[in-house]
Amino acid sequence: MNAANKTVLIITYYWPPSGGAGVQRWLKTVKYLREYGWEPIVYTPENPEAPALDNSLLKDIPEGVKVIKQPIWEPYSFYKKFLGLKKEEKINAGFLTEKKKPGLAEKIAVWIRGNFFIPDARKYWVKPSVDFLSNYLRSHPVNAIVSTGPPHSMHLIALGLKQKTGIAWLADFRDPWTNIDFYDKLMLSKSADRKHHKLEKSVLENADVVTSIGKQMAEEFRMLGAKRVEVIPNGFDESDFVFDNVQLDKDFSISHIGSINKDRNNDIFWLAVKELCDEMPAFKEKLKIKLVGKTDHAVMESLEKHDLQPHLEKIEYLPHDEVLQKSMSTQVLLLLLNNTPNAKGIMTGKFYEYLAAKRPILCIGPEDGEAAKTLEETASGKVAGFEDKGKMKLILQAYFEKYQQNNLTVENAAIENYSRKKLTGKFAELLDEISKK
Repeated sequence: MNAANKTVLIITYYWPPSGGAGVQRWLKTVKYLREYGWEPIVYTPENPEAPALDNSLLKDIPEGVKVIKQPIWEPYSFYKKFLGLKKEEKINAGFLTEKKKPGLAEKIAVWIRGNFFIPDARKYWVKPSVDFLSNYLRSHPVNAIVSTGPPHSMHLIALGLKQKTGIAWLADFRDPWTNIDFYDKLMLSKSADRKHHKLEKSVLENADVVTSIGKQMAEEFRMLGAKRVEVIPNGFDESDFVFDNVQLDKDFSISHIGSINKDRNNDIFWLAVKELCDEMPAFKEKLKIKLVGKTDHAVMESLEKHDLQPHLEKIEYLPHDEVLQKSMSTQVLLLLLNNTPNAKGIMTGKFYEYLAAKRPILCIGPEDGEAAKTLEETASGKVAGFEDKGKMKLILQAYFEKYQQNNLTVENAAIENYSRKKLTGKFAELLDEISKK
């Protein structure tokens, strides 16, 4: 710790050993903040409902960084009992159902979750955290506060501190709030919907600066009342991609890294793969479909319907470093975007690690979306629309022909713009600005 550094309190629900996508953005930012004159102090739950545990991430926490952990009470024990889940079973985000179609109990649970736990199940941590941190900051002053969501209760903690202390506040959104793709599935009453919007507006109007991962989300926040919004995309950490002797798969492997919920599953794509198997015996012989992460029941249905299960290798969860090795060894990386109204603005965290893996990407999503523009800018892959089966087949066929020639590569131009270290510098610049006011 450099005594001359300014200090920033970072309020985050996800922190190692919690794994999953939610932890990466601020873990990596904390890793590099000191290089830009900021000393991070992390505030996080002592006993969170983590989507997975990944001890490999602990190495990224800089030596001596202060991490304050406070107990959190969440209603998930009741939620699990109601659904008949075991205590150790995890609650999936994004309404992903792995084993069966949602039944009545699950629908009722979603209704309770949406209408009573506003903005989310961490709401009961807001007041205790505001009280605790208000006292802490009296004897440990900081120059700025950062909150990152979802869960958006983290923003409400920062809002409470802003109102009490006036400390400069950056509210970082990794996903939208009321514009998130599954918002309409929460079965909200009119009063619950109003409350979500009211809380969201209060955060956007009171934060000194709001950051988002993409342009579309930023524009939505401006329209909702944010006084200042800046785009800082997700990225990749070069130091994560230093491996010795990563060998490419001998099969023509198509790998999807991360969860696939129902909105990401594209049955037309699986049909395109099936048709290529029927039309090209060599393609069928060499095809391997690798799914690393949780997959919705709908995905398995599609694979079974199109007789693709013999080609499937399913991996439930891997530590982050092993996931990256998988992404570097695959022949093709598959990026499935949610087929939802906000699809053009979706920029998943894994997308940037796909870029860093330097393997050809096939994206199924809007051809005029932000992901498509970045793929074109970096010459890292191709995009086919959600229903464009013909283009899906053409891209796969072209990739397969290059694979047969042992020449399946990509250019990967200008990906250094998405390095975590460089992006941390952008966060630091914003913190410098707002803390001087």
